[in-house]
Amino acid sequence: MQEMTPLSFDELLAVHAGAVEDLLRNLLDERPREGEIARPERLLAAMRHGALNGGKRLRPFLLIESARLFGAQGEAVLRVAAALECVHCYSLIHDDLPAMDDDDLRRGQPTVHRAFDEATAILAGDSLLTYAFDIIADEATALPASTRLEIVLRLARAAGIGGMAGGQALDLEAEKAPPGEEGIVRLQAMKTGALIRFACEAGALAGGASPVHRERLVAFGEAIGLAFQLADDLLDLTASSETMGKATGKDAAAGKATLAGLHGEDWARKQLEGLITQAEELLEPFGEKADILREAARFVARRQH
Repeated sequence: MQEMTPLSFDELLAVHAGAVEDLLRNLLDERPREGEIARPERLLAAMRHGALNGGKRLRPFLLIESARLFGAQGEAVLRVAAALECVHCYSLIHDDLPAMDDDDLRRGQPTVHRAFDEATAILAGDSLLTYAFDIIADEATALPASTRLEIVLRLARAAGIGGMAGGQALDLEAEKAPPGEEGIVRLQAMKTGALIRFACEAGALAGGASPVHRERLVAFGEAIGLAFQLADDLLDLTASSETMGKATGKDAAAGKATLAGLHGEDWARKQLEGLITQAEELLEPFGEKADILREAARFVARRQH
């Protein structure tokens, strides 16, 4: 029998993205679940527009591969990954609103408030956020109840006032009073980094990792979360709207402070290299088993959109 050629990183990223998208499509179908009364057609269509419009699904990928590092894979892990993507997609829908970043394009398609209307976009985001916790808490996510509870808690902390939502609030404040370097790092660690850190920690939790290994994955997630934002800042400075599938140059136009803007492109690229080196070093105890996560760290640094 001929041996199968191992998938490249990009192929594996696409495979996981496809699996997450298929599950989201199933979760976002018309059938009311137990305890639900009905699923309004227009609201459901807006949720699907915001969640099923492509994308790399990097956060679910990190969760799936972090779990696989500890021997966990299958439907339960995929459901947690899909729940995380629901939170991420909710954040994008709300970030794009006129009251926030006021964007017309997301992944090359009209944003939800443009395709539908602002009120429907707000409700679609609210519903995706709520549904994320439904998915994890459901017994269909076949992890121990204590593990599901811990994952729900960690996701709430990553998404809420002390994480992503709080980071968005700081980002709005930064338009009026640009923070210094420490403030920028805090803002970005909350707005962008918190869900990336959660992805790695949740994978470790789903895999039953020891506290020491869990903390190592948390540190890995923090490093690549900072790297992701640095890469994003560089793309905002240098990439075209066509490449990104959304407007670029908006940070500078809005007067938002970024590390790339504060220190310059060369400094930012050196910092990015240092963060990826740090991330790779954190994975050393896991040997070859962590090669995919190492590739993921490098992917974060070299992404073009």
